[in-house]
Amino acid sequence: MSEELLINVTPQETRVAYVENGVLQEVHIERERKRGLVGNIYKGKVVRVLPGMQAAFLEVGLDRTAFLHVSDIAQPNGKNGDGGEPSDIIMELLREGQELLVQVVKDPMGTKGARLTTQISFPSRYLVYMPGISHIGISQRIEDETERQRLKDTISGFADEFEQGGYIARTVAEGISEDAIYKDMQFLQKVWMNILERNSESKAGTLIHEDLSLVMRTMRDLSGIDIEKVRIDSRSTFERVKKFAGKFIPELENRIEHYPGERPVFDLYSVEDEIQKALERKVPLKSGGYLIIDQTEAMTTIDVNTGAFVGHRNLEETIFKTNLESAQAIVRQLRLRNLGGIIIIDFIDMSDDEHKRQVLRALEKSLDKDHAKTNMCDVSPLGLVEMTRKRTRESLEHILCEPCPCCKGRASLRTPETVCYEIFREIIREARQFEAQEFLVLAAHSVVDLMLDEESTSIAELEDFIGKPIRFQVEAEYNQEHFDVVLM
Repeated sequence: MSEELLINVTPQETRVAYVENGVLQEVHIERERKRGLVGNIYKGKVVRVLPGMQAAFLEVGLDRTAFLHVSDIAQPNGKNGDGGEPSDIIMELLREGQELLVQVVKDPMGTKGARLTTQISFPSRYLVYMPGISHIGISQRIEDETERQRLKDTISGFADEFEQGGYIARTVAEGISEDAIYKDMQFLQKVWMNILERNSESKAGTLIHEDLSLVMRTMRDLSGIDIEKVRIDSRSTFERVKKFAGKFIPELENRIEHYPGERPVFDLYSVEDEIQKALERKVPLKSGGYLIIDQTEAMTTIDVNTGAFVGHRNLEETIFKTNLESAQAIVRQLRLRNLGGIIIIDFIDMSDDEHKRQVLRALEKSLDKDHAKTNMCDVSPLGLVEMTRKRTRESLEHILCEPCPCCKGRASLRTPETVCYEIFREIIREARQFEAQEFLVLAAHSVVDLMLDEESTSIAELEDFIGKPIRFQVEAEYNQEHFDVVLM
C-alpha cells in the first residue's frame, strides 16, 4: 500500500494531507491564529470548585476558563480521582486560589472551554513520559509478546538513572535499539526539567510548555516505515523537517523532498476537490448509492441509501452490496471530516444475519486503519450501528465553516407565507400601540412578491381593519426571514 504525506505551508495556515493509494484519507489544518491547545501545559489557578459536578474551573490564560474533572486529577498514590464519597473528593483535592500544573486534553469547542488534566504526559519519537506515575506500558498495537517484554525490560533498566516517572512505548518503538530508547528517555527528562524550572518561575495563567507545530507532530505521530514520500512545498519548512527527521526518524529522512512545482502540491491527488466534497452533506458511492451525513452538536448521523443502484439479482443482494461498500466509505469520511463523539449509522435493513455480520466486519476492518480510538456496538434492535470516536480537536466543518447567517445553523428557513403572517401580526400589534399615518414593510423580494400577489386580498382586509394604508419595499440585503415594520 502506497502512503504519502503532502504538506502545504503558508504564513497563515499549514495543511497536511494523508494519502493512501492516491486517495485522500485525512487532512489536518492548523491556522496560526488558532493553533490547537491539546498537549500544552499551563500553570493554572482554581477559580471555582463545583462539588455537585465533581469538577472545577481554572484560569490558565485562555479566553475562557478551563474545565477539570475529578477523574483527571492525579493523586499521590498514582490513581485518579475516582472512588470515595462523591461529595467530598473534589473539596479534598482542590480549593479556590490553588495553583497547579495542568495539561490540555481537549481543545475548546463551541461554548465549552478546554478540558484539563493534572496527569501530565508528553511524547518523544518512541516513548510517552508520565512524570506523575511509575507504570511502564507498551502500545497494544505491538502484539508480539517477546518484543513487548524486551521493551519493558529495556525501559525498566534505564528508568533508575532518571527522575521518577512512567513510560509508555509507542507503536513505532517496535524493534528499536536500546540506544535509541535511552536517548529518547534522556530527551524526555530534559523537557521535564525545563517544564519544572519554568513552572517555578512563572505566575498562574502562564503557558509553560507548548506542543510541537502541526508539521512536526505529523512527522512524529503519523509517519512510519510505510510512508513512501513526504512532499513539502515550503523550502524553510522542508529544511526544518529534514533536520528533525535526521535526529528522530532517520529512516524517513531520504523520503522527504521539497516540492517546487508551479502546480500546487494539493492538486497532485485532487486534494482541494476532496476537501470541498467533505463539506457536503451527500456523499456519492461508486455503485450509485449514497450517504447522507448530518453533523450536530450532540451526535453525527449517517444514513445509507441505495440510490440508483438496483443490482443484478435481487433486492437483498443490492442492499448487501450497498452496505458493504458504504462501510469503507463511512470510515474514510470519519477520518477525512474528523468526526468524533457519538456516531449513529443507519445501514439499509438486512434480513440475512450473515450479511449483517459481514458488513460489521468490514466496518471494523476499515476502523483498524483509523488513528483515533473508536468503540462500536452490534446492530441495535432498530437496525442502527452505534459507535463513538475519540474527539480531541474540531471537525473539518467547524474549522472551515460557520453557521449560515440566514438560518442560524438550522439548515432551513421559514417560508415566505409564514413570514407574511408574522408581518400581519406585527402590523396589528403596532397599530394598537402606536399612532401612525401609514405602515412601511421592508422585506425580502420573495416575501413582498407573495404579499402583493397571493396575499393582496389579505392586505386589503388588513388595511380596512386597522384603518391605515400599508406600503411595501424590497430590501435586497434582507434574507427571507428578515423584515421590519416602520411607522410613517
